[in-house]
Amino acid sequence: MAGRIHVVRHAESVHNTDHDFSRLDPELTALGRQQADDFRRIFPSSDEVGLIVTSPLRRTIETTLLAFADVLDKRYFEVGSGKGVDGGAQLVLDPGLQERSSLPCDTGSDQVMLEKIFPNLDFSGLHAGWQLKGGLYAPDAVDDRASSVRRSLADRLVALQDRDRRDVAVVTHGVFMKHLSGDPEIDLPKAGWRSYTIKRNEGGSVVLAPIAEKDSEVA
Repeated sequence: MAGRIHVVRHAESVHNTDHDFSRLDPELTALGRQQADDFRRIFPSSDEVGLIVTSPLRRTIETTLLAFADVLDKRYFEVGSGKGVDGGAQLVLDPGLQERSSLPCDTGSDQVMLEKIFPNLDFSGLHAGWQLKGGLYAPDAVDDRASSVRRSLADRLVALQDRDRRDVAVVTHGVFMKHLSGDPEIDLPKAGWRSYTIKRNEGGSVVLAPIAEKDSEVA
């Protein structure tokens, strides 16, 4: 069976509750951390995920480390934490998945800060200035960026096709998700997900085709 793409919205973040959009790269709330942990318990496809691709903002990284603590490789966690598994899924930080707007709350931290907060993650793949919202990351380039991410996801599925775990989980943001999925009406709850297959449209462009099932969310 061909691999699937599971698009996950981050759990509740501080700016979602205090509406302080001037806050740079906010973290999860206590409820958000619980939502992510609830996701870990109820997400039905954990055993099929071989790769997790995540926006490099704090709230998406935190969501990923909590929600996929039983899926990710042990190297992403502190020794003795009990989290992670031997030979677990790889984590890729993809700036293409960052949120659309240039507001501080949707702007990532610099690499030095991220390395301090998440010492077990590898941020060397983030190029300088990824968080400055220019070029492909500018708000008005969001559709081009989403198209680029879809092509990348198609390539990632091909790379996993001979593995036991063929699915890719994508942890991103509510607005960017609309552009990534091609569905302007999608509005998943915090820590909710929707699953897709990869297809090509009549013009040959990569699109996400939703799997016919009820959207899932943390209770």
